[in-house]
Amino acid sequence: MTRFDEPLTKVLDPKTAKPLESSLNITTVGELLRHYPRRYAERGELTALDALEVDEHVTVVGEVSRLMRKPMRNRSGTWLEVEVVDGRRNTIYLSFFGKVSHMSESRLKPGARAMFSGKVGRFGRGDRAKWQLNHPEFELFEESESTAAEFAAAPVPIYPAANGISSWVIRRAVAVVLDTLGPIPDPLPADLRARHRLTGLAEALEAVHRPRDQGDIARARSRLKFDEAFVLQAVLAQRRQAAAAWPATPRPRRDDGLLADFDGRLPFQLTEGQVAVGEEIAAELASAHPMHRLLQGEVGAGKTVVALRAMLQVVDAGGQAALLAPTEVLAQQHHRSITRMLGDLGTGGVFGGTTVTLLTGSMGAAARRAALLDAASGAAGIVVGTHALLQEHVQFADLGLVVVDEQHRFGVEQRDALREKAGDGRPHVLVMTATPIPRTVAMTVFGDLEVSTLSQLPSGRAPITTHVVPAAEKPHYLERTWERVREEVGLGRQAYIVCPRIGDLEGDEGDLGESGAEAGDERRPPLAVLEVAPMLAEGPLAGLRVQALHGRLPPEEKDAVMRAFSKGEIDVMVATTVIEVGVDVPNASAMVIMDADRFGVSQLHQLRGRVGRGGLPGLCLLVTEFPAGTPARGRLDAVAATLDGFELSRVDLEQRREGDVLGAAQSGRKSSLRMLQLLRDEDVIATAREEAATLLTHDPELQGNPALKAEIDRLLGDERAEYLEKT
Repeated sequence: MTRFDEPLTKVLDPKTAKPLESSLNITTVGELLRHYPRRYAERGELTALDALEVDEHVTVVGEVSRLMRKPMRNRSGTWLEVEVVDGRRNTIYLSFFGKVSHMSESRLKPGARAMFSGKVGRFGRGDRAKWQLNHPEFELFEESESTAAEFAAAPVPIYPAANGISSWVIRRAVAVVLDTLGPIPDPLPADLRARHRLTGLAEALEAVHRPRDQGDIARARSRLKFDEAFVLQAVLAQRRQAAAAWPATPRPRRDDGLLADFDGRLPFQLTEGQVAVGEEIAAELASAHPMHRLLQGEVGAGKTVVALRAMLQVVDAGGQAALLAPTEVLAQQHHRSITRMLGDLGTGGVFGGTTVTLLTGSMGAAARRAALLDAASGAAGIVVGTHALLQEHVQFADLGLVVVDEQHRFGVEQRDALREKAGDGRPHVLVMTATPIPRTVAMTVFGDLEVSTLSQLPSGRAPITTHVVPAAEKPHYLERTWERVREEVGLGRQAYIVCPRIGDLEGDEGDLGESGAEAGDERRPPLAVLEVAPMLAEGPLAGLRVQALHGRLPPEEKDAVMRAFSKGEIDVMVATTVIEVGVDVPNASAMVIMDADRFGVSQLHQLRGRVGRGGLPGLCLLVTEFPAGTPARGRLDAVAATLDGFELSRVDLEQRREGDVLGAAQSGRKSSLRMLQLLRDEDVIATAREEAATLLTHDPELQGNPALKAEIDRLLGDERAEYLEKT
């Protein structure tokens, strides 16, 4: 009998096993059985030959009356035509080409009775036109027509295929494996299966690959979806338990420290959400085990203040805090805003405060040495930086808290490198994102983190009005766009113009990865900052102070542009998505996003969050050439219709494959999910999470369930488990 972990080379012939490995990376029996059908084709009801319709997928029963070899019209060689009759003077012709024609000729002999399944065609003209099936599936039989009816009712599995291996070859390989498969240990406990009315694993695999009807498929999918959710949640539950046992230096809150002084000087009142989340974080920082918390919130919900209060609590307790930002522009912005918020509390102990140090890769040698010394000596209580913080020679005196801003922009190894700088213990970790996360993603991608959400915007945030500008359909709308920008500037306000690209295509930063253009799009290249900025300055925005900002500018020039814009010395800033997060200019009230269809939904929501931050009503105009009714236009309409980032996050997830969420986007690996869909299967994920947590509470090492442990190792693998451990 075949084992689940047995190599396919021992079960299948080399002509099948080799392409499965080379084209689909399938090497074992279990991997093949986990390569589920992508969809199912219906053979349809048994169809009488006198009731055929063109393009209908039918299954007919007939008898082979004759075979004819015919020459190819436009090239050498022949093809096989098979005449089939139904006993009622009705005739249909089957066409086979290439190697299939020779295999079919050897099996289909005059007098043979069979079932034929395929799409109906019609060839010839007028009354002489004939019914035809091209390359139909067929099965010879000598049994009753009831067998034919059973065959016709069974759905035909269609597998994800690749160059070198077709769906029907995979289907035959699966049949060989199923016919020789021995007993399979079931990773789901019997009582759990009974509670949720789930079929056994062996029955589910048989039903998903060789279903008799749609009921078989539904039952199999329910079981296999639960498997995927349960295994993933079991791994995450293990990670949460392990994290709870790791040591960390407690950083309790002081009543007379920097945090108390800071709170007393705040010029505004914290929202209820900020207070509640702050209490959660404060309690975890005081624990002897490391905090692992995700802080998500709408654009402008005040996450930075929450993070700063946590950093001050750690500094009060004698530790240091590091804030890791994805870009130099954002790191500089954080450094400025934290320094501004702290005032004289950030002047290095002169008034009982702490030093706030900036460390980036482009700093001059002297400034860099000073920053490194501040971090290593402990003089800097707060160190803000980019990837430069991750370098080996960067050391901390006592790193107690790591804050990661826009965590999705950092790889696992990068985050882990900073965490290792805490010495013997582990630092507390707070990761922040302004991209709202659907609940199912929070339970999967971030399932080993506790999640806090800030949904309440601070008082003083003005509403943002968003409109789609169909530039191709209504060119005068684009003209009106530039008039609106001039009007805003005329009121003493400022504006952003966002472009997808810097300049020349080669070596460009190309911020099109999240959504990009439509598949097969052959339009012009996306608009570029270096093209649009002079065009506007010399044309519709002539006379205004227009300045470009992009990632290829020298760091000091980028910083100078941002400072000038913050001071109101620039009217209109034409930029790439370098201003997507963290940039806070209260006087900026308008944003125009060129080629808005080139950006993802969440990215557009992030971008427009740069306006309406200072009490001024915000205006966001999404310029596109796509007409109404297209998917790209639909995304823009969705953004214009709501300011609810959580609603838009679901729209965004619907546009993307599950692997983008759970695979390369997070771990650099292909997703292990095959059937589970994050949005549609929320109830399955939530149930699996509860069941996994209960099971792992009683059996953390899964000693009583070796089948589940093996399933975890097989599905996620060493690399995936290592990723989850580092997260």
